[in-house]
Amino acid sequence: MTKSKIIHAANAPKPVGAYPHARKAGGLLFLSGIGPRNPETNEVPGLQLNNQGLIVHYDFEAQVHAVFQNIKLVLEASGSAWNKLIDITVFLTNMKEDFKTFNRIYTEYFSNHQPCRTTVEVNALPTPIAIELKCIAELS
Repeated sequence: MTKSKIIHAANAPKPVGAYPHARKAGGLLFLSGIGPRNPETNEVPGLQLNNQGLIVHYDFEAQVHAVFQNIKLVLEASGSAWNKLIDITVFLTNMKEDFKTFNRIYTEYFSNHQPCRTTVEVNALPTPIAIELKCIAELS
């Protein structure tokens, strides 16, 4: 039986629960759900909340770019790379409003490399974010 190795990426946003950023198993790297929080400030780019903590406005484009950056940080800390991604599950909280924008930005990042992808809408994510990615990559 192959043992897996837990990865905690020091420069990525801290997980919001008791789980690692990633786990190596065999020749694969499994990333936990990663969102767009800023690793240094823990803030969500472009997010405005009201006094009750409800979302008033969010900048979806800024969140997409931030989540991709956070994925890159975890991949690099784990000994993998962007072009080693083989499967991505995308969680959006507003498919109707954000899917077209996501596809446009996704194409910028994946013009030459195309991992498998599934996109689903969810009612909510653990923090007030509009997007989260769950990824599998090959190890270098």
